[in-house]
Amino acid sequence: MRASFRLGRIAGVPVGVNWSVLVIFVLIAWALSASLFPHSYPGHSTFAYVVAGLAAAVVFFVGLLAHEVAHAVIAKRNGIEVDSITLWLFGGVSQLKGEARDPGAELRIAGIGPLVSLLIGIFFGGIAALISLGGTRGLLVGALSWLAGINVLLAIFNVLPAAPLDGGRLLRAVVWKATGDRTKASVVAARAGWGLGIVLIAVGLWQFLRGAGVGGLWLALIGWFLIGAAGMEERQARMGSALRGVRVADVMTPQPQTASGEMTVADFVDHYLFAYRHTALPLTDDGRPVGLVTLDRVRGIPADRRESTTLAEVSCQAGDLVLANPDEQLTDLLPRLSGCADGRALVVTEQRLVGIVSPSDISRAVQRGSMRDQMTAGRG
Repeated sequence: MRASFRLGRIAGVPVGVNWSVLVIFVLIAWALSASLFPHSYPGHSTFAYVVAGLAAAVVFFVGLLAHEVAHAVIAKRNGIEVDSITLWLFGGVSQLKGEARDPGAELRIAGIGPLVSLLIGIFFGGIAALISLGGTRGLLVGALSWLAGINVLLAIFNVLPAAPLDGGRLLRAVVWKATGDRTKASVVAARAGWGLGIVLIAVGLWQFLRGAGVGGLWLALIGWFLIGAAGMEERQARMGSALRGVRVADVMTPQPQTASGEMTVADFVDHYLFAYRHTALPLTDDGRPVGLVTLDRVRGIPADRRESTTLAEVSCQAGDLVLANPDEQLTDLLPRLSGCADGRALVVTEQRLVGIVSPSDISRAVQRGSMRDQMTAGRG
């Protein structure tokens, strides 16, 4: 999930927001200010309800951010770099550069998020209780009570033992500890996520047919998302098993053809596109990678502009490149293969380009690794 715009850095980690957050933000603020608060706490002005709804929605998303920041901080303490945090339609996601090295680290990283949400819920619940004991009633207590309840509910939902929820990570840690097999643990958690998704879709559709309206459809949508995410996690787990022990140097194409960013798109099409079998061309400056041109990017330039457009203008810029070390484990590189590089990584040694990893390189490595695992299982 990519961020549409950045908010800055928290604990050294870039924090961004995807445009889909605006959808759920508006829905929450509208539901609170137009329905829940007026019905539960009548007698206030429309302005007061709008302010309370907007404020509660903002604080709710701040709580989601705290949840993800907690994951990031504990991940960094356990030796895992964090690429970014992004808030989106279904909450937040911390993009980790690698995986936990042992079940204990997995347990700590996964468990801290729901714990933070629970503590936030208890905090707001405590404030609401104190204000009520002081004799205050009405909209303020209602907003605080809603924040308490939604954060506790978020904590409970997140600890359900099903990937990709935090509870799925907790389940994976337990199975991993019991069996010693990370791949098996990941598959168990992913299939639990698939099962939970089916249940949520069934319950959501049942509620919708009984007149629950948007609430039922929203539950079904969450279930659909869980099924897709769980399926992806199982595929990634099996891929990780096939690639275990494989280094970047084992799969990369060494010393790839390069070009200067000053070359025009027309020259690239005329002299490079058909002369070399690769569909991506690294741009270098004195051996240092400064960009990456892909066939898809070149294809988007109209023919009448190719003579006047340089490769530097259409390339994936240096700050967005995925860089890897030859001795890095390929499984640690995989989570970073996204963005403008179209699934490619440039391999560098002492800041100089020594190779490139493409999706086809990874596909061949997976095929070889799968054959190796099958042969090992057959001998067993």
